[in-house]
Amino acid sequence: MEKGSCSALCDAIKELQGLLGEDAISTDDEDLREHGYSEWSTVNIDALPIAVAYPRNTEEVSQIAKVCTKYRVPMVPFSGGSSLEANFAAPFGGICIDFAFMDHIIAVHDKDMDVVLQPAVQWMELNEKIKHTGLFFPVDPGPSAKIGGMVGTSCSGTNAFRYGTMRDWVVNLTVVLSDGRIIKTRRRPRKTAAGYNLTGLFIGAEGTLGIVTEITLKLAVIPQETRVGVATFPTIRDAASTAMQIIRAGVPVAAMELLDEVQMNVINRAGAVSRRYAEVPTLFFKFSGTTAGVQDNIRISRKIATANNAEDLIFAKNEEEGKALWTARKEALWSMMSLREPGSEVWSTDVAVPISRLPEIIEISKKEMDELGLFASILGHIGDGNFHESIMYQPHEKAAVEHVVHRMVNRALEMEGTVTGEHGIGLGKKQGLVKELGPETIAVMQTIKKSLDPYWLLNPGKIFDYGDVTLTKDISEATAASTLDHPQR
Repeated sequence: MEKGSCSALCDAIKELQGLLGEDAISTDDEDLREHGYSEWSTVNIDALPIAVAYPRNTEEVSQIAKVCTKYRVPMVPFSGGSSLEANFAAPFGGICIDFAFMDHIIAVHDKDMDVVLQPAVQWMELNEKIKHTGLFFPVDPGPSAKIGGMVGTSCSGTNAFRYGTMRDWVVNLTVVLSDGRIIKTRRRPRKTAAGYNLTGLFIGAEGTLGIVTEITLKLAVIPQETRVGVATFPTIRDAASTAMQIIRAGVPVAAMELLDEVQMNVINRAGAVSRRYAEVPTLFFKFSGTTAGVQDNIRISRKIATANNAEDLIFAKNEEEGKALWTARKEALWSMMSLREPGSEVWSTDVAVPISRLPEIIEISKKEMDELGLFASILGHIGDGNFHESIMYQPHEKAAVEHVVHRMVNRALEMEGTVTGEHGIGLGKKQGLVKELGPETIAVMQTIKKSLDPYWLLNPGKIFDYGDVTLTKDISEATAASTLDHPQR
């Protein structure tokens, strides 16, 4: 591999300024920091991008890729900046590609129930703009998430039990490859048997295989009625048993979320919601469908919850009440972050296991946290076996936090689970991925990566490392990665 140099970096920036305009390339210190550091991330490193590029269309992204390949400069895609595993960190410097100006809905095909848009569209804004069509996009991660990052991490959210993950809703992608070539992964029909599933290849790749610049998404019909319910329980086991029995009863729950007593305490203390909740294990339900169907599902669920020692059952009478109740669930992570003490950090991570093992792994993880005296909350997508642990800690406690998180990840693997259900691998879970899939599977992934990105320029260091340590050093030297204190120009 040819090495770049600091002078080559300057030449690349000058060339891009000439192609895109000086305002499209930033080397401002604060701008660099905002694109290399995140208070949301479990991992932050002492490295920043060398510059931030702001393209306005696919052709400009292609120009950026061509110049970066010419000078061997890494490229890091950036949309919402709210990922949790350092997915957009810049360990080898390079140029961050921020899609802030690529935030347009290009076309809404309401008769076909799909939408074409750019990566910086925020999913909640999308739903607000298309609700007049009677359609909505059902994947619902954190409120700040944007479509580009959602594709990159193959994210999901509270609706995953009913509607699935990002992989289930992407029809096709426009992708810029590392050398600047532009491809469309497939046409717009809902189904195709034509060739390889390239769309699926780029979903969840975290920008390591190509830069997604345009997305076609399937849409769903807004249900006739949606009702929210909340049930409290004396133990995690009781709540989990309720959830499992509701699933086995065939109730088509739209969402079913488990929050432990610590998370309910966090919500009360943060004051983001008007209601004060009992600080015990709590299930949040969302039922949707026809009015008659929703009422019947509530009746069945109420009966099951009562039989499993439910202490309090609340079902919203209307949409306004439902939104108020559901706010507690959607504000969970924000609530935790708002309680951070000066100098403290929050480590938020996720794993997923077969749903029958979820109560066990939650109980063991909570016990370990308590034994270490750590302040940690649990939030579970109980319908699909995925749960999140948010740990607030002081710097001197970091080693203990890392230890208990690694034990939780290993435990998930022992239970035939995965190291991440929806956050992605990023920088933080590369070792866990090797344990999960094995070196041979990782080698296949690396072969695909080398084929599409031979110079290892697309979001390098994420998901897995280059197999050759010497080559990894070359990349580092070639890009002269900047530090938080002294961003290199």
